[in-house]
Amino acid sequence: MRGLFDRHLGQDWTERAADPETWSALDAIPDAELWATREHQRAQLVSFVRERSVNDRLARSDVREYVEAAAKAFDPGTLTLGFARRVATYKRLDLLTRNPDWTLPLLSGERPVQVVLAGKAHPRDEEAKRTVQRLFGLKTASVIAQRVVYLDDYDLATAARLVQGCDVWVNLPRPPLEASGTSGMKAAINGALQLSVLDGWWAEAYTGDNGWALPGDPDPDHEAQDERDSETFHRLVGDEIVPSFYDRAPDGLPAAWIARIRASLRSIAPRFCAARMLREYLDGPYRRPA
Repeated sequence: MRGLFDRHLGQDWTERAADPETWSALDAIPDAELWATREHQRAQLVSFVRERSVNDRLARSDVREYVEAAAKAFDPGTLTLGFARRVATYKRLDLLTRNPDWTLPLLSGERPVQVVLAGKAHPRDEEAKRTVQRLFGLKTASVIAQRVVYLDDYDLATAARLVQGCDVWVNLPRPPLEASGTSGMKAAINGALQLSVLDGWWAEAYTGDNGWALPGDPDPDHEAQDERDSETFHRLVGDEIVPSFYDRAPDGLPAAWIARIRASLRSIAPRFCAARMLREYLDGPYRRPA
């Protein structure tokens, strides 16, 4: 993606990243070139996922069939969702698989979805560890073995691969507990779209045309909230995200999807960057008279 920006925004675009005018040049990037860049990033992620998944499953002494499935896991042309962060209970990783009757059709349909997961639970967070265990309890389904991967030993290098290659970055925190959500910002600058609860940074960034959102209203009834949000998540993926990704114009390009990528970059890139943050600190508290 950086090479694309260098060609069309100018070699010095990183020095002007906080200026919205910098991103107006996005309109001059041909749809085909923007989409080819995203396709390349996804293909690189698929290669990485296959290699890592085989090694992870061998290290866990998984059954032969499950290891072999990893070598064929993921497809470079399939819509790819990513969920990678510290596994804490309030992050609600389990919403993705809370109701298998909702999840399995998304993975196995004619327009399938594939999901890459990564994260670590704190050694003393027993509920978070049980969340991961429940996720692994579903791995015996053949479609799960090839469409869902969980990458072990999540670290910064793995995170960089994921934010570069995923089509949709998923964040499902229990509102109002999300402080920020910086991984979504990094995914956005790489051309990924957001599917997130309106909490943390996404409550400020969401405009209606730059991604998708779940309600951010707190609810003391966590069980009812989780059931409702899980249903909303699966509905958004099935009814809006999948068609937007797979519907193609006569030129073979997903016009609606590309339009959202442009809207995402224009609205997010100049606002959620270190240059803008430092400028506001300098213009505000750092220079304010004592």
